[in-house]
Amino acid sequence: MKKKTLVLLLLLLSLAPSGPARAQGPSPRVTAFEHVNVIPMDRERVLRDQTVVVRDGLVTEVGDARRVRVPAGALRIDGRGKYLLPGLADMHTHLFSDDDFPDELAGDELALMLANGVTTVRLMIGTPEHLRLRREVEAGRLLGPTLYVASPQLAGRAYGGGTFNGRVVKTADEARSAVRDFKAAGYDFIKLTTDITPEVYDAATAEARAAGIRVVGHVDVRVGLRRALAAGQQIEHLDSYMEAVLRDDAPSKASVSDVGVWRKPNWASLDHVDDQKVEEVARATARAGVYTCPTLTFFKLTFAVEPKDEEVRARPDYRYFPAPMRESRHAALKRFWTDPPTAERRRRYQGVRDRLVKAIHEAGGKIMAGSDTPELFLLYGFTLHRELRSLVEAGLSPYAALEAATRNPAEYLRALDRSGTVARGRRADLLLLEANPLDAIANTERRAGVMVRGRWLPETELRAMRDRIAEKFRQAHTPAP
Repeated sequence: MKKKTLVLLLLLLSLAPSGPARAQGPSPRVTAFEHVNVIPMDRERVLRDQTVVVRDGLVTEVGDARRVRVPAGALRIDGRGKYLLPGLADMHTHLFSDDDFPDELAGDELALMLANGVTTVRLMIGTPEHLRLRREVEAGRLLGPTLYVASPQLAGRAYGGGTFNGRVVKTADEARSAVRDFKAAGYDFIKLTTDITPEVYDAATAEARAAGIRVVGHVDVRVGLRRALAAGQQIEHLDSYMEAVLRDDAPSKASVSDVGVWRKPNWASLDHVDDQKVEEVARATARAGVYTCPTLTFFKLTFAVEPKDEEVRARPDYRYFPAPMRESRHAALKRFWTDPPTAERRRRYQGVRDRLVKAIHEAGGKIMAGSDTPELFLLYGFTLHRELRSLVEAGLSPYAALEAATRNPAEYLRALDRSGTVARGRRADLLLLEANPLDAIANTERRAGVMVRGRWLPETELRAMRDRIAEKFRQAHTPAP
């Protein structure tokens, strides 16, 4: 991250001396959730009236409350009428502190994710600072979700107006070199974004395969969906799917994937979608074993559904945006909505994306939940719950939506033996809810508390964390020089 001069430094230092993100003393060695209903996420079921014992950060017992003995001295949590499930995973997020915020607030950003029930996060454009944060969390010095960090982006050009966290790769040799460097630096994935040519793409994916590191991210329309599926790339945002579902006789092959969504002439392509191709590419995705992270909510609330100012301002995450950031984001929305595509085309856009997700799932493909926050007025934590609702609105069952934020990410991260389910030996990253999310997915927001690596955080503490962090964020914005 680029270092920036802090605005109102003295005020920041006066707020919460150690900050809500710092681990504050050891957690109780043993905790017991008593008489709780467990949604283990091994299959669709609820285990009624269970006791779950946690010792030294791991689940050590899950069983009938009448038979499981609670160890002496354990912290006892009354689970009557409540539901315990794995903590949630956000598989596509970024940090304000990548650009707009001082690095010193990165820990608070992670704490805010925890305060919304998110216990695993994949940061999608990595920086050396992210690797440091990962080490701090792993060592127990920083209170935050388990972090997976994709590499700085590989792109055909620098873009974004602010800090470009990436490397420009225009030749096959540059791509291979970047992959080797980022693998050696310790990143978990190689991240691709825009303006990647087929030659560069083939070199990057081949080098990554040889190095034993997976490729994730965008799919440039010149690369195309078929090439990405053949390479086994994990695809974000349904990139290049909108082009792949056009009729063969469509007058233009340009559509609304990725940056194409900002180009109004491209929206005419939605008049030429072939429904049969939607099913075909969904089956091809499932056959390729490619996990899909569609980030439905960001694209829906930014491009499909016109955002009313009063609705945006009423969102619970709006209060975290400092005034200068609010102004810039309102301006960005205005850029698109001053002369938007027709309402019919916008409905079709959302409908095609929803149908793709449902069809991939029904074909046996794996969906993962990701927020792509903090884009515009959508903030991490809050938006992952919106994404679960969007998945259900697209036609997935509440259980399938929960899989997208628990079991499926753990499978993809090759961590199912450590996380993603509630079972003996799993890391004690847990979410305790007041109501059953299998009845209504919105119940994921009715928290009684969160456990992260065995540390219990009741909702009263989480609410106080959210309040403190909101005040810090409002004071912290530092425009780039």
